[in-house]
Amino acid sequence: MTDPVVKASTSGWIAEHREKYLANGEDGHMWDSSPLGGPGLLPTLLLTTTGRKSGEARIMPLIYGEVGTGAYVVIASKGGAPKHPAWYLNLTAQPTVEVQVIEDKFQAKARIATGDERASLWAQQEKLYPPYTDYQERAGDREIPVIVLDRL
Repeated sequence: MTDPVVKASTSGWIAEHREKYLANGEDGHMWDSSPLGGPGLLPTLLLTTTGRKSGEARIMPLIYGEVGTGAYVVIASKGGAPKHPAWYLNLTAQPTVEVQVIEDKFQAKARIATGDERASLWAQQEKLYPPYTDYQERAGDREIPVIVLDRL
């Protein structure tokens, strides 16, 4: 069975969004989530991880929120799939990542939020993108990771 997220990221809507963002950060920054049941336009960033097996750069557009000054939060939901997304597994193996927000490109250190910080950031992102609630229910026993990207 083909993983729908992998398919979307190689030839579907995720790939299209990534290419639009790479061509022009301003045009790709805001993503229309309404076709997937979201609230409409949402801010996205590009996260570049290093493939834990291939060693190749992997770029994924993700919805983000801001944390304090200069840090961002992303959610490793994979639409509520029972397994973590590949980009999350990549950053756990190599937490130094590249981030692009509009035209601002920088290195960041990824860390997994836990405890009260995770709960607070999850609530913040759930307000931004309410389908995360359903994704967590679909994920079953998998607690969806909340990742903070601290600018280096």
